[in-house]
Amino acid sequence: MKFGIVARRDKEEALKLAYRVYDFLKVSGYDVVVDKDTYEHFPYFNERDVIPLEEFDVDFIIAIGGDGTILRIEHMTKKDIPILSVNMGTLGFLTEVEPSDTFFALSRLIEGEYYIDERIKVRTYINGENRVPDALNEVAILTGIPGKIIHLKYYVDGGLADEVRADGLVVSTPTGSTGYAMSAGGPFVDPRLDVILVVPLLPLPKTSVPMVIPGSSRVDITLVSDREIILAIDGQYYEYLPPDVEITVVKSPRKTKFVRFTKEIYPKYTMKIKERH
Repeated sequence: MKFGIVARRDKEEALKLAYRVYDFLKVSGYDVVVDKDTYEHFPYFNERDVIPLEEFDVDFIIAIGGDGTILRIEHMTKKDIPILSVNMGTLGFLTEVEPSDTFFALSRLIEGEYYIDERIKVRTYINGENRVPDALNEVAILTGIPGKIIHLKYYVDGGLADEVRADGLVVSTPTGSTGYAMSAGGPFVDPRLDVILVVPLLPLPKTSVPMVIPGSSRVDITLVSDREIILAIDGQYYEYLPPDVEITVVKSPRKTKFVRFTKEIYPKYTMKIKERH
C-alpha cells in the first residue's frame, strides 16, 4: 500500500500534522511520497520521498487542510486517487475527520474499514477545447468588469433554457451546491444525486431562476454582450475570455473519490449549512 501526503501550506499546524502522519506511515513500513509544495513550506521530510503532486501514483492521498487543499489535489492529479481528508480548514464540507481522530482514521483505513464515496465532476470546453481543470464544485462565468452585468444565453441539450442579464452564471455539481451556487440562491442538493445545477448570479429581472437538470445534460453558454468575462473553476483557476467565446459544460468521465467511514449525509451537511449562516 502506497500513500501520498498533501498539506495546507499556509497553516503550520497542518504541516506539522502532515509530518507526523508521514513518520507514522514510514515507521509502519509503508511507501510514502510527499507533495513538493508541502515540502517547500515544511522542509523536514526525506527529500527522496518528495515529488510534484502531478506525478502522484499512489493508493491513497492523505489531505490535511480544508476544502481548498482537496480542490488543489483534484485539479493537479492525473488519476482518480481516493482521498482521506483531515479538516484543517473552516467548515470543511468535503473533509472526513477532525485532527484529533487522524491516527484512528489511518488505522481504520489500513484495516480496510472504510468505503469509497464517489462524486461527479463537470468538464468545461472552451470553443470545443478542454484545456482547464475539471470542477468538483462549480464552473462560474463572471463579469470581467465589477459593477457591469453580462448578457448571455444558455442552452440545455440544444434548447434555449434562458437568456440572462446578471453578474454571471454558475454551473454546479451536487457537491458544489453548498458553495457558490447556494450563495447565489441555489438549493442544497444531496451529493448522491446525478444532476447539474445552473444558477444565475443576481439576475435582472429576477424571473431567471436556478435550474436542476439531469447529469447527462449538456450546457452551452454564449454571450450576447460585447464584454470580456472571467471563467472560474472551483475558485482555484481563473481565466479571462473574449466575448465571442463558446463555453460548454458536461459531466466529466472522471470522479472524485473520498475515503469515508460512515454513509451519513444528514444531519452532517444540514448542520454545516446552519453553521455557515
